[in-house]
Amino acid sequence: MADRHTYPGRMSRSTPAATGGISRRIRSALGREAKGLLHAGPPSMHLMAPVGPEVPGDAWAQQVLDLCMRIGEVLLSSGESADETTQTMLRVATVSGLANVDVDITFTSITMCCHRGMAAAPVTSMRLVRYRSLDLTRLQVVAEIIDAVEGGRLDVQGASGALTDAVTARHPYPRWVATAGWAGLAGSVALMLGAATVTALAAFLVTGLIDRTGRLLTRRGLPAFFQQVIGGMLATGSTLALFALGAFPPGTQPSLVVAASITVLLSGMSVVGSVQDAISSYYVTAAGRVVEIALLSAGLLTGVVFGLKIGLAFGLQLEVAGELPTGIGQLGISVVAAAVAAAGFALAGYARPRSLLAAALAGAAGWGTYEVLTQFASLGPVAATGAAAIVVGAASGLLRRGGGVPPLVVTLAGITPLLPGFTAYRGFYQLAVEGVAGGLVTVTVALGIGLALAAGVAFGDFLTRPHRTPVADPAPDAGPQ
Repeated sequence: MADRHTYPGRMSRSTPAATGGISRRIRSALGREAKGLLHAGPPSMHLMAPVGPEVPGDAWAQQVLDLCMRIGEVLLSSGESADETTQTMLRVATVSGLANVDVDITFTSITMCCHRGMAAAPVTSMRLVRYRSLDLTRLQVVAEIIDAVEGGRLDVQGASGALTDAVTARHPYPRWVATAGWAGLAGSVALMLGAATVTALAAFLVTGLIDRTGRLLTRRGLPAFFQQVIGGMLATGSTLALFALGAFPPGTQPSLVVAASITVLLSGMSVVGSVQDAISSYYVTAAGRVVEIALLSAGLLTGVVFGLKIGLAFGLQLEVAGELPTGIGQLGISVVAAAVAAAGFALAGYARPRSLLAAALAGAAGWGTYEVLTQFASLGPVAATGAAAIVVGAASGLLRRGGGVPPLVVTLAGITPLLPGFTAYRGFYQLAVEGVAGGLVTVTVALGIGLALAAGVAFGDFLTRPHRTPVADPAPDAGPQ
């Protein structure tokens, strides 16, 4: 009994001690905060640190800069954003022993400078990037080289040799396989929009013709603007010719052939990269990409409208398809078609088989999200596209944590089914047939969809990509001399 009476007493005597401990911790925390208010804080911006006493030699600095510049050229020409390209080049330079470097990217040029303080003159290198090349296998090989350099498994000389082998290697598939990928993309987009089988087959054949013609024109050095004009004319003219020959049975929608072909022609534009550059404060590069997109879009508009005008002169008119079909059955078909379309884009970009599966999953997830939001949540096309793009961007950000598939594959392939090819054709048709006012409104909606698509991908990628701490400066004498 005595023990039971003394036990509560001990508890009551220990309570003030516990309360006092909590009070002391609170007073200590407040004291630290008060002292922090009275002392100057660290600098808000890390400026260039002094270099020395030993600095990298000319030969070593040039070797590292050359490796970084070649890596940046591959990334930028493949459609990677300027911010990601810059950060990758800085990381490779840092692990290779060059701490004080600057990178400047202006859409068609890359400049990199290694500062060596007052002990030696800076080493600067510049490279022009005048071409755009979609080779997703090469991009993946370069990503593996970067990982090996950062992991210490490959030195600068070894990485330079491996990079040379990567950029000079032949494509993993024959060129006709890439053409089949583009054609399959168009046919799948037509099915995704509710087209009949004969319409999807026509989209497959027309897009194959456009791709082969574009390859021939590229060999002749024709500028991209005129290639877009010819591509738009071929898409419209070929469909009109098939329509005049009676290739489309009654009840089919031949205009979906043009819409699918426009989607393919839009897929090569760096819409996502332009928005990512603008968000990351690379305004000059973003402005260059925007001008390129505007010019190529104007060429596509010119070709489609010109083709429609020629058809009207011969009494042929490709009226825009009505409301797209909905329902659970069509939802399942469209999601599968979106997966095939995304995989077709990745195949056209010479992606590896593993990347094809990742692209298909991203395309299905993005289009499935869009369909659910538009059919069951009554969301508008712009908002639904932005939400679906966030899903694609989130998948891309997760792959940056080491998924074994280049994130750019998921980004580019996943958004392809969401491109506003159908809306763009509706606007082009209205401009050619119905009047300028209605056409401009519809074209503006298509532009809004494209902007929502790019912004959603950038936001989703930002939410899920791994957080990188600022690159720490190595010791002043780092790197071979």
